Amino acid sequence: MGHIAETAENFFLEDGWPLIRTDNPLVLRTSFEGKNGLFSCIAQAREEQEQFVFYSIFPVSTPMDKLNQVVEFITRANYGLIIGNFEVDLTDGEIRFKTSVDLEGGAEAMLPLIRNVIYANVLIMDRYFSGLLRVMYGGISPEEAVQEIEGSS
Repeated sequence: MGHIAETAENFFLEDGWPLIRTDNPLVLRTSFEGKNGLFSCIAQAREEQEQFVFYSIFPVSTPMDKLNQVVEFITRANYGLIIGNFEVDLTDGEIRFKTSVDLEGGAEAMLPLIRNVIYANVLIMDRYFSGLLRVMYGGISPEEAVQEIEGSS
């Protein structure tokens, strides 16, 4: 296990996150329960590149008849985001939110950077969670859903 993976694992253990180790020592699985939903997460240490990537996975795959609306929702949401981005797999409808950080030369600041990337990720996924569900199943337009979430009118 490399230094980035070890730092991430220590963060999860010290912060009380459920942790599932995978066959790959550079990949950890966990989950997060926010105000709006529960979703699984993947932490990936890219030791050679000195990068850390964190994904939260939306628990519902996009119904194919709603794919265009979900893509619009994600595009609208991404436009205003400073940290991270939503992604959708156009083949199977999986939605995830990705945050990452380059840790080159940042050994002293590694833990706070990893913590910030993780919490920014899960808080943003949780913020947009109900809007995604409403676009998929509630008959609301992507524009209206994002405006409600972001407080615009």
